[in-house]
Amino acid sequence: MEQRRPRLRWLVVWVFAVVWMAAVLGRLSYLQLICYGEYFTKAQHQQQRVFEISPKRGVIYDRKGRELAISLPMDSVFGDPAEITDAEMVARLLAPALAISADDLETKIHEARTPVRLAKKLPPETVQRIQDMNLRGVFFQKENRRVYPQRELAAHVLGYVDVDEKGNGGIEYALDKQIRGRPGKMMVMADGRRRWYDRTESAADPGASVVLTLDQTIQYIAEKELERAIEETHAKNGTVVVQDPNSGQLLAVAVRPTFDPNNAGSFPDDVRMDRAVSAAYEPGSTFKVVTMTGAIENGAARPTDLVDCQMGSILVAGRLIHDWHPFGVLSVQDVLAHSSDVGSIKIALRLGAPKFYETMRAFGVGQLTGIELPGENRGLLRPLENWTASSIGSLAIGQEVSVTPVQIVSAISAIANGGTLYRSRIVKEVRGGTSAYTHAAAEPEQVTDARTAATVREMMETVILEGTGKPARLDGYTAAGKSGTAQKIDPATGRYSPNQYNSSFVGFAPVNDPVVTILVVLDSPVGAHHGGEVGGPVFKRVAEQVLSYLDVPRDVPSTSDVQTAKKSDQAQPTEIGDKGSDGNQAGYAPSVEVDKDGLKPGAPTIAFGDQEAVVVPNLAGQTVRSVTEACSRLGLVPALIGSGVALEQSVEAGTQVARGTRLTVRFGKAGRLMPASANGAGN
Repeated sequence: MEQRRPRLRWLVVWVFAVVWMAAVLGRLSYLQLICYGEYFTKAQHQQQRVFEISPKRGVIYDRKGRELAISLPMDSVFGDPAEITDAEMVARLLAPALAISADDLETKIHEARTPVRLAKKLPPETVQRIQDMNLRGVFFQKENRRVYPQRELAAHVLGYVDVDEKGNGGIEYALDKQIRGRPGKMMVMADGRRRWYDRTESAADPGASVVLTLDQTIQYIAEKELERAIEETHAKNGTVVVQDPNSGQLLAVAVRPTFDPNNAGSFPDDVRMDRAVSAAYEPGSTFKVVTMTGAIENGAARPTDLVDCQMGSILVAGRLIHDWHPFGVLSVQDVLAHSSDVGSIKIALRLGAPKFYETMRAFGVGQLTGIELPGENRGLLRPLENWTASSIGSLAIGQEVSVTPVQIVSAISAIANGGTLYRSRIVKEVRGGTSAYTHAAAEPEQVTDARTAATVREMMETVILEGTGKPARLDGYTAAGKSGTAQKIDPATGRYSPNQYNSSFVGFAPVNDPVVTILVVLDSPVGAHHGGEVGGPVFKRVAEQVLSYLDVPRDVPSTSDVQTAKKSDQAQPTEIGDKGSDGNQAGYAPSVEVDKDGLKPGAPTIAFGDQEAVVVPNLAGQTVRSVTEACSRLGLVPALIGSGVALEQSVEAGTQVARGTRLTVRFGKAGRLMPASANGAGN
C-alpha cells in the first residue's frame, strides 16, 4: 500500500506535467500559427515605419523637344522623436521657417513613434535656414516636385498635380499612370524605446516622358493674341485652337482665363477648365460650312444657283426666323459669303433632313473626337427622330446643335485638306516608363469628296475677300474662313439672349495648300460682337505670325510687295509688248489681259524701267508646294486651281514678265500632264 502511494504521486505529477506542456504547446501553436499574421503586423507597426518616396514624373515636351513640365528634387524635413529631447523648443524654432503652428509641430513630434515628415518639398532658402539651426533629430529626405517652367503657357493642356504628385488635370491626369512611374519606399526601423537604428530604401522607377503635338512658339502666339482680344473686347472667356489640317495634330490650344499650374490650387475650378474640349457651344454661322458641304455634295445646290433670301425673314413650320440683314436674291456662294440665315435655311430645306443629318454625323458632330485629354464633351446633335418640324431651320444656321472647339476645327480641317476628317490629337509620342501606353486613334475618314471640298474652299475664300470675313484677310497669304455670331441661351428665361453672343471665326491658310486651321471663339464680347469683327482680326494676327514662323511661302503679294510695285510704277514702265488693259491693280503688275478663269492666249511682257524682268519657268509636273515656292522665289503671284500636279500654266515657259505678275496654274492627275503652253497671262 505504501509502495503504491509514491507511484500514484509520480503518476499525478506526470499527468499534470503532460497537461501543462500540452497547454503551453497549444498556446504557442495558437500564437505562432493562427495569430502569427496579426502579431507580426503589430510588431511591424511598432518597429517599422514606411514612407513612400514619390517617383520622378516623366518630362512633358512640346513637338520640338522643349520642356513644358519637369520634376526637380527638393528636400522634405523629418523629425525623429527618439532623437529630439525637447520637442517644444524644436517646434518653436521650426515654426517660423515652415510657416506652421508651433503647437501643431509639437503635437506631431510627440504623437510619432518613428521619424515623421514635418513639411514637404521646401525651397532651398528654407532648407538652408533649418540646416543653420543644427537641430538634433531633424533631417532631410529628397523628394520630387513638379515644376512648369513656362508657367501659364499651355496650362489647360498640361494640367497640374496635387501635393502627392498625382495628376489632377490635363495630360498630367490623362496619362498619370504612365507619367507617374512606380513609387519607391523608405523603411525606418526602431527598437522598443522608439530609437531609430536602421533605414532602408528602395529606389523609385521614373515615369514615361510625353511628347505633345503642341509647338511652344505657336502656343505663345495664340495665347498672346487671345489675351489681347480678351482685353480689347472684354469677353468673359475665349479659346484659340491651331491645328495641322493634314494630320489632326493640335499645334496650339489657348484658353483664357488661365492659371499657373505651379500653384493651381489658388485658382477656381472654372478657370482650370479646358474649354477647348469640355465647353460645348452653339457654333452659329460657322456651321453653315457643313450645311453648304452637304448641299453641294448631294447635288442640292451649286455655287452659282440663285436663292431668294426674302428680304430677311422666312417661316419654317410656323416659326418665323429673321435674318441678320435683309438680303434679296443671292447666289449660293454669296449666301455663305454674306452669311444669310434665310438663304442657308432654304439650301438646307433643298438638302432635306436625312441627308443633312448624315452630313453632320460624318463630320463628327455630336461625337467624341477621342483626344487624349480628360473631360471631353461630345456636344449635342439630337437623333433625327427627335427633330421638330422647324429643327432643320435652326440646325442650318448653327442652332439646336452644340460643338466643342476641337470638333469644329477638325470639321473645317476636313474641308481644307480635301475631304478627310482627322480626329484631333494632342499626344505625339510616349517614351519609356514602366506602364505601357496604348491609344487607339480613329482612322481618318473621307467625309466628302475632293471636288466638293475644293468648291467649298473657294466659297470660304470669298467670305474673306468679299464677305463677312474681310477683317481676317491676310497679308501675303490667301485664306479661307467663316465667321459665326451665335446668340447664347439666357439661363433666367431659357430663351436666346438679345445681347449675349458667342462670336467666332474659323479658317485656314493658304487656300490651295493649307498648313494651319485656326479657330477663335470669344464668349460675350462687349460692344462689337459679330464674329468677323472680333474674331477675324485675331485669326489674321495668329495666322500671319504662325505662317511666317513655319516658313510657309507667300502666295499673294504682301503689303511691302505692293509698296515696292507702286514705287516701280512711278518709274514709267517700258512696253516690250501689249500692256494689260487694267494696268497695275491692287499691287499686281499684269502682263496680259485674262478672262474670268485666268486663261487667255497671248503672252506679251512688260518691264519697269531699268528693273530686270523675270523668266517664267516650266512648272509642268510639279506639286502645289513646289509651284508656290518657285513663284515666290521669282516674285510671281500664283493662282492655283485644283490639286495634284501642274498640267497647264497661263504664261508660256520662257516668257519674260514683271515681278508681281499673276500666274494661273491648273493642277490634276499626272496622266493628263501636258507641256506648258502660251495660254495667256493672269491678272
